[in-house]
Amino acid sequence: MSGFVAPVRLTGERWVMLEPLRREHLPEIAAAAADGELGRLWFTAAPAPELVEQWVDGRLAVGAPGSGLTFVVRRLDGTLVGSSSYINVDAANRRLEIGNTWYVAAARRSGVNSETKLLMLGHAFDQLGCVAVEFRTHFFNFTSRAAIERLGAKLDGVLRSHQVLADGSRRDTVVYSILDVEWPAVRNNLRYRMSRY
Repeated sequence: MSGFVAPVRLTGERWVMLEPLRREHLPEIAAAAADGELGRLWFTAAPAPELVEQWVDGRLAVGAPGSGLTFVVRRLDGTLVGSSSYINVDAANRRLEIGNTWYVAAARRSGVNSETKLLMLGHAFDQLGCVAVEFRTHFFNFTSRAAIERLGAKLDGVLRSHQVLADGSRRDTVVYSILDVEWPAVRNNLRYRMSRY
């Protein structure tokens, strides 16, 4: 299924617009990555300021149509505030993962993540016809786990010693998912959450 996940722009109603990552975004991503300690969190895939070019090249390398897509997340005023990706795309089984998500400090605990996920989940279920969308995070990324659970994703389990990290430590990966039959309720929950910001 070539082109299952193809570049697309997604625009929300209150907070964000998403556009496919391009190399031209490097200066904006570098500025965003310098916001706080974003790239210093050992359990995330957020870019450190000195590694932004490597991060962009890595995301673009796995972003071929049908295999993945990284978005930059902008506020509706055009300010780049983060990124999120479709990864681990399994077109034959109509599944994908939303991951590699990060935001600048000012965008956290706002409506940015809720609307980003509303747009990405809506595209995955309503346009791509996915039967399941996964979320995965490091066992110790408690902030990410709580955010995923607030979306309405259900815990599938923990993949123990799932990955060996650059420092030699092992990552236990917590896996969540949302099924197509759950999407209408999750969509309602996200819309409700957004109305409260």
